Amino acid sequence: MKTLPKHKIINDPIYGFITIPSKLVFDLMEHKYFQRLRRISQMGFSYIVYPGAHHTRLHHALGAMFLMQKAVQVLKSKGVSISEKEEEALYIAILLHDIGHGPFSHAMENSIVENISHEQISLLFMEALNRKFNKQLTLAIQIFRDKHSRKFLHQLVSGQLDMDRLDYLKRDSFYTGVPEGTVNAQRLIAMLHVKDDKLVVEEKGIYSVENFLVARRLMYWQVYLHKTGIVAEQLLVRVLKRAKQLSAKGVVLPASNGLSFFLNNNISINDFSEEVLDTFSKLDDYDIISAMKTWVSNDDFVLKNLSKMLLNRDLLKIKVKPQDFSNQKIEEKRKKLAETYAISEEDASYFVFKGKLENQAYSMEKDTINLLKKNGKIIDVAKASDQLNLEALSKSVVKYYMCYPKNNKDSYRG
Repeated sequence: MKTLPKHKIINDPIYGFITIPSKLVFDLMEHKYFQRLRRISQMGFSYIVYPGAHHTRLHHALGAMFLMQKAVQVLKSKGVSISEKEEEALYIAILLHDIGHGPFSHAMENSIVENISHEQISLLFMEALNRKFNKQLTLAIQIFRDKHSRKFLHQLVSGQLDMDRLDYLKRDSFYTGVPEGTVNAQRLIAMLHVKDDKLVVEEKGIYSVENFLVARRLMYWQVYLHKTGIVAEQLLVRVLKRAKQLSAKGVVLPASNGLSFFLNNNISINDFSEEVLDTFSKLDDYDIISAMKTWVSNDDFVLKNLSKMLLNRDLLKIKVKPQDFSNQKIEEKRKKLAETYAISEEDASYFVFKGKLENQAYSMEKDTINLLKKNGKIIDVAKASDQLNLEALSKSVVKYYMCYPKNNKDSYRG
C-alpha cells in the first residue's frame, strides 16, 4: 500500500483516533460520492424516538474500516497470510459497503426507485469509482461480490460476524443511549482466526459471541424495529410514493433537481447509467426535508398531511401484536376515514395500513458463526453454546402491526 506522506487521523467518539491507511483510501474518502454520506442519516428517522441518533453513514463507514484494520492486524499476527493488496482491498470494500444508501437509508428502496437495493447501488458506485481510479478497486469489488478465491475476506466485509455489524451495533447503541446493544467489538476481533478458508472464532470467545447475538436481537426490538420508528419510515415511504404518483399525473412539485428527476422517471437497475448514478449521488436527507417543508402547503390532502406528520412528529397510531390484523378491520378504518374527510378510500389507504416485523438475530442456514475448538474442530456457535438461547435466537420472530390516524380531526386539513 502507498502510505500517506502525512499521518492522517480522525477522532472518533467510539474508538478514539482512526488512522487512514493509504493514499488511495484517503483519495476515495475525499471523493464527492463518499462525502455525500455525511448527509445520509445512519438510522433514518430513528431520531424521532432517540434524539441522539443523528450520526451518519460516514461515521459508520469510518468505524467499520477501523475495525477492519484491527481484524487484519489480529489475523496477520496469528499467521494468516494477507497480502498488502488484499489488505487495502478489504479497507476499500468496507469503507464503501454502504455508499449506495439513499436519503433516510432504506426508504428510497421502496418508493422512488424500482426494486433496487442499496447493495446494488453500492456496487454501481464502486464500479464507477474503479473507472475513475484506474482499476485500483478491482480486487475490493471482487471481495465485496464474494468473487475472490479466499472466502474469509468476504466474510469480514459481509457475514454474520462482519465489521459492518460490529460497528453499527456499538455505534447505534452509543448514539441512541440504549446500553443493551453494547458489544465488545475489539474483544471479538481479538478472538478471530481463519481455518479452512473460513472465518472462525476461537473457543474462548464463545461468551462474547453470545453477547453479540443477544445484543443484536435486543437492538432490533428496541431500536431498529421500534414501533414509532416503523411508523415514521412507513410515512416517508408513502410521502415519496404519493409525490411520485402526483408527478406522474403532471403535478409539478417543488423539489431539488435530483429529487425531481427520480419523481418524474421510473428508474430500474437497468436504467442506472453513469449519468443517473451521478444524479442519485446528489440526493441526501436534506432534499427530502426541504421538499416536505414545501409540500405541507400543497393542495393534495395526502401529501400535505403525511409531510406535516413527519415534520411535526404528529404520527399515526400503531398497534403491534403476534397475529395478523384482518383485512376487514383495515377496510373499516379506511372507510371511516374516507367519510370523515371526504376523500377516496384509495387516499385513505395512505393513512391506514398494516405490515409485519421480523427479527432473526442469527441464521443457522448459511454462513454460520463457527467456533474453533482447541482440538482443531469447527462447530456452529449455536451448537457449542451451553445456553439454549442461541438456538432460540436463530428462529425468526414475526409480529404484525397496524397503523391508523389518531382520533383528532384537527390533525388533518382538507
